[in-house]
Amino acid sequence: MSVQETTWRRSQFLSVLDLTPAELETCLDLAAAMKADRDANRPHATPLAGKHVALLFDKPSLRTRSTFMIAVRELGGDVIEPPADVAFGGRESIEDVARNLERWVFGVVVRTFAQERLERFAAAAPELRVVNALTDEEHPCQALADCLTLIERWGSLRDRTIAFVGDGNNVAASLAQAVAMLGGTVIVASPKGYELPERVRKSVARVARFGGGVRVTNDAAQAVARAAAVYTDVWASMGQEDEAASRNALFQPFQVNALLMSKAPEDTLFMHCLPAHRGAEVTDDVMDSPTSVVFDQSENRLHTQKALLALLAS
Repeated sequence: MSVQETTWRRSQFLSVLDLTPAELETCLDLAAAMKADRDANRPHATPLAGKHVALLFDKPSLRTRSTFMIAVRELGGDVIEPPADVAFGGRESIEDVARNLERWVFGVVVRTFAQERLERFAAAAPELRVVNALTDEEHPCQALADCLTLIERWGSLRDRTIAFVGDGNNVAASLAQAVAMLGGTVIVASPKGYELPERVRKSVARVARFGGGVRVTNDAAQAVARAAAVYTDVWASMGQEDEAASRNALFQPFQVNALLMSKAPEDTLFMHCLPAHRGAEVTDDVMDSPTSVVFDQSENRLHTQKALLALLAS
């Protein structure tokens, strides 16, 4: 599949919910084709030739920063990185930062705290291609990579169940939206008070197809009993460091370890968006097990983001 063969109508990607099911499938199909081309050293189109993309990161990053930089350059473009204290440090309004960048660059990849900050930025500069590289509420680029990883293993997400064990956070939200759109079901198992928000559950119900959807529970063993994949994330996300000690005690029964995985089917995959706190939310034996696909997920961040940028440029 080439970019020229695709149908895409989006100019910004702030949420999985910005996409139609057909657009989500188009992005994943193109990512798979681009991955195959890269593995075979085949040349591909360079739709970002002559274009610049700015990375505005309020939060630290290994995977997101590295993969977006590589993706932009492999698509023929160049990257600029205005410092966070200049972009979001209060020297000028978020809106004015966006309006300046709109005059200079093709697109902006934003990694920040509140989703509302990202939405203000995007609304102020409608000509900019704006990509959500993580907010407190959503992590749609991670969900793209997760879905590609599962499709590579299963061919389709229809009738598959993924258990997300831990905090009902931004990763869980975007995962549930994307998986349900592709016909799968996500069961989010969390301690009481940390469940997937009701607004997210409602958004999943609106986009779910083929019997997919989302369910919540406070019982990790129940969640994994019929799961084709078990997914976890850190118990305290960036910006929640002051809650780490209290969360560690509360979330300990939700650790993904050999005992919990033994309650799932034998071939159940293990997933993590990384970075992982080994010995906290997941044990080494699970992280490093033959059914762990965590580094496939990490690799696929490059391919799905590359496809996303190419489509935004089409």
